[in-house]
Amino acid sequence: MSDPAAEPPADTSGIAWRKSSYSGPNGNCVELAQISGDHVGIRNSRDLHGSVLTCTRAEFAALLCDIKAGRFDSLIL
Repeated sequence: MSDPAAEPPADTSGIAWRKSSYSGPNGNCVELAQISGDHVGIRNSRDLHGSVLTCTRAEFAALLCDIKAGRFDSLIL
């Protein structure tokens, strides 16, 4: 079920996207932005006009905790 409040705006050009200062110039980065209210946008820096994944700030915080804890290591090792 889709939550309309979680839908990214049609035009994301005015949104301040951020990426890690460790990112190289190749465009192999994930960019983040506060989309609206309690939602975070996540996109591929190689596809600036492509899809934007959205989640709540709480969901994003939980994802980061799981990544830092190594819970997704089996996907890349």
